[in-house]
Amino acid sequence: MRSWHGLDDVPDDLGRSVVTIGVFDGIHRGHQRVLGRVAEVAGERGIPSVAVTFDVHPEEILLPGTHPPRLTTQRHRMEIFEDLGLDEVCVVPFTVEFSALTPEKFAQVVLADGLRAAVVVVGVDFRFGHRAAGDVEALRALGEKYDFTVETVPLVNAPGEGAEPASSSLVRRSLDAGEVEAASEVLGRPHRVEGVVVRGHQRGRKLGVPTANVESPPHTAIPADGVYAGWLRCVPRDDVPAAYGGERWSSAISIGTNPTFDGAVRTVEAHVVGRDDLDLYGTHVAVEFGHRLRDHTKFESIDALIDQMRADIAETLRLTG
Repeated sequence: MRSWHGLDDVPDDLGRSVVTIGVFDGIHRGHQRVLGRVAEVAGERGIPSVAVTFDVHPEEILLPGTHPPRLTTQRHRMEIFEDLGLDEVCVVPFTVEFSALTPEKFAQVVLADGLRAAVVVVGVDFRFGHRAAGDVEALRALGEKYDFTVETVPLVNAPGEGAEPASSSLVRRSLDAGEVEAASEVLGRPHRVEGVVVRGHQRGRKLGVPTANVESPPHTAIPADGVYAGWLRCVPRDDVPAAYGGERWSSAISIGTNPTFDGAVRTVEAHVVGRDDLDLYGTHVAVEFGHRLRDHTKFESIDALIDQMRADIAETLRLTG
């Protein structure tokens, strides 16, 4: 899969293409249906499939300080796009000037001139252009003018009777409530938090339960405080191969301020079950959340804390090992 930074980076010999557009934060089941259809139509026509996305969430530019927490890093999104069979991804720098494009100008500049779209595949609730003034019907009309057809994909409901459509907002609400299983159902995979392993207070090591203290980028979507069962894996970073071959280890994960020690700083820490030989400092890792085990609590003694940690590790191994 190739990626382009901006429309100016699109090669002159691209030819016609099948295109979709979106922020695609999380690339949940609804996104996956749209992207899968893009790849399918492109395969049928023998032309490239292209996803257009943005370097930042639009709200970071339009409403600074109010944008939602990010569900996926740019690198992880690229990995998922490739897994879904996309040929090309065009990452458009989102600016105030770009946001001011009218629906028609958007169709002309991005879809017709920029990507030579033959087919545009979008969800039925797709909006585009300045102040989201354009809808699917407007896109169809513009397609007649600029020589592309429009195919819509129905919404995908989250699992469960009477559930609402899958959305990035629904994933964030689930994570805010600590409901990582529900988030996984909407995403189609465990939610993950990426970051670099940094040195903490090393209390876990002193208690016989060493942890990797993961420092994530600002505005990362982190689940509610609590203890979770999941996995830790090393991931590539800036063309540096993943440490330990990218192995994935069952891990007991703690999010919070360590109330037993009167902590004040919220941390994400992962204990890799059965491994005390790992040297992860400075390594880029992904923490994946499978199951919520319990809330955080302040223990009356260190021994009581250690007993609970051992129980958490045993339950983690049962659920994820």
